[in-house]
Amino acid sequence: MAVFETHIEADYRWGIWKMEETEDDLLSLFFDPSQIKEKMQHLSAKGRRLEWLSVRALLKSLCGEEKQIEYYPSGMPYLSDQSFYISISHTRGYVAVILSAQKKVGIDIEQYGERILKLGAKFLSEQEMKAVNPDNKVYHLLLYWSGKETVFKVLGEQVADFKKYLLIEPFIPEEKGLFNAKELKTDAQQSFLVYYQTHPDFVITWC
Repeated sequence: MAVFETHIEADYRWGIWKMEETEDDLLSLFFDPSQIKEKMQHLSAKGRRLEWLSVRALLKSLCGEEKQIEYYPSGMPYLSDQSFYISISHTRGYVAVILSAQKKVGIDIEQYGERILKLGAKFLSEQEMKAVNPDNKVYHLLLYWSGKETVFKVLGEQVADFKKYLLIEPFIPEEKGLFNAKELKTDAQQSFLVYYQTHPDFVITWC
């Protein structure tokens, strides 16, 4: 099994799956491969099928049993048995899943790449742009984007405008750490503690 990393706390757990198996290898991990295969008939692209299977294989690994994932009209996932809150993310070669029985959670994994250098002004406020570390710009921008994606997954569509309604307080990016985020859309202006890790292939954030 290609579980790349797991992280378990008292009230949540998350994992990363490195997609290295064939479709048949992944199907063999389930109790009834034919039923699983039938459920993903709507997916024609090979990469999308591998992602779909890898997410469910990782979920099974985290839970110790197979679980059914459903989706709200907004696209947000949930478990059919309501046993955990769930958030899912994927990037090239990896998928990530976070679970909590107590509270809403968010997770985001982003492939390392310099394309982010051209996009910062589209999702960061002027204040945030000034705080970006010029000596570690790619990782810093990726963490800003990933952190906002993670908070969005907790809050939903009410904060879809990342630049206007999600603010991340200044932080110095390291190999792992945390930073504070705040939503500015509601009267509550909720604050969130976002954890992160960096890797040569990706960054991952969770909340």
